[in-house]
Amino acid sequence: MAAARRVGLVLCPDFDFMGLAVTSPFEMANWYAGERLYDVRLLSEQGGRLRAGLGADVATEPLAEPDAFDTVLVAAGVGIPTTAPGLAAYIRAAAQSTRRLAGLCLGAFILADAGLLDGRRATTHWYFAPQFRARYPACKLDVDKIYIADDNIWTSAGMSAALDLAVGMVERDHGRDLATSVARGLVMERRRSGGQAQRSALLEVDPPTDRIQTVLAYARRNLRKPLTAEDLAAVACLSPRQLTRLFRAETGTSPAKAVETIRVEAAKLMLEESRLPLEEIAQAVGFANRERMRRSFLRVYGEVPRAIRQAAGPLAVM
Repeated sequence: MAAARRVGLVLCPDFDFMGLAVTSPFEMANWYAGERLYDVRLLSEQGGRLRAGLGADVATEPLAEPDAFDTVLVAAGVGIPTTAPGLAAYIRAAAQSTRRLAGLCLGAFILADAGLLDGRRATTHWYFAPQFRARYPACKLDVDKIYIADDNIWTSAGMSAALDLAVGMVERDHGRDLATSVARGLVMERRRSGGQAQRSALLEVDPPTDRIQTVLAYARRNLRKPLTAEDLAAVACLSPRQLTRLFRAETGTSPAKAVETIRVEAAKLMLEESRLPLEEIAQAVGFANRERMRRSFLRVYGEVPRAIRQAAGPLAVM
């Protein structure tokens, strides 16, 4: 039996408890594999009890020699962190001696403070992207990604995206089947590869009533159907005119525009996670043909499907 890969999670003062969640995919991988694949340790610059932003504290070990770990993850709090000189030096050493180094959410600021992101692709929480770009112009920041692996340097977007990064590491180490089992065990809605956008346009469509939410849920489940105004109105037990009026009042958009957005986002996921022909993807999500899909992509994303597929990069090969 091979030795467990040692993973060090470096916590900064006032860290956000969401950062601890990144340990769960590694624990789940151990459970599903039936053996200890990962040995995860909580670290801090001084060791001992470390207080989180919410006030509770956790026990940590002092920073060990970086070469003691296969992977080092860095988690910060909910605001832009201040990087202590000792931590920056440790991170620089870890970049040379560990197989992987990752900045989770605003942990990317710490990696950048250590000079590790110059000339590299990276991501961070979308809200802090303007500050990041101003402070680190040499970094190729891409906030339209859940996580990015540039050689041995990984970065993740905000909050829950650290889980996607960790599942991606499990997949890189032990294959897609185990990673899928881990994602299911964590009751993740789906296992997201790094290419997905941080923000869904549908997050801006947040109807307060069950009636309109039911219409949206029906549309997501039935993308291959025409989803005409009459179809959706029947789901809501309204006339088409009543549905349109209520839908606009609650979401600020029309049912047709919302359906288009659902179809485009479903197609985008298929573009990023498969190599299916464009025509087949168009049919799968309910577009009449690939040209209709292309025009919708231009309206929603300002890019054509082929460009989005190219930007997602090659599929992972195990």
